[in-house]
Amino acid sequence: MSSTTVKQIAALQDLPMPALQERWRSLLGTEPPRYNRSFLVRRLAHRLQELAYGWLSQSARARMSELLTQAGYDEFGALRPNRPSARRRAGLPVAGTRLIREWNSQLHEVTVVAGGYEYRGRRYRSLTAITELITGTHWNGPAFFGLRARSRQEGGR
Repeated sequence: MSSTTVKQIAALQDLPMPALQERWRSLLGTEPPRYNRSFLVRRLAHRLQELAYGWLSQSARARMSELLTQAGYDEFGALRPNRPSARRRAGLPVAGTRLIREWNSQLHEVTVVAGGYEYRGRRYRSLTAITELITGTHWNGPAFFGLRARSRQEGGR
């Protein structure tokens, strides 16, 4: 890396936010995003290196595109819609699934809904929150409802 490029990148750390935003406008030709300072510094450093040394070769870009496609991502790094959802890839149940567990001689039923779970008429973001309500202590929710293997048997009471 040339000494000039290194100095320019190092100088970014000392610039006040308005100067970083102006540098963004001059180097990228757009309005800076409303991200934090560290994001602006990292992106500007990347842009300075691009300008000094160029971008990836055509063959490297083609290979990167091929790998993204094979993994099910689009050119922006987002998962393609035809891939299973993150919930399914993680082994979590699909919306509409009912999870039933007996605890202290009482039956507890949870329904999986879009974006979380429903228990006794209320929505929750995690099974762990529901498990804490049921048991009164912190447990791994998916393990409590039998969705994950437990390291040791923690049978219900």
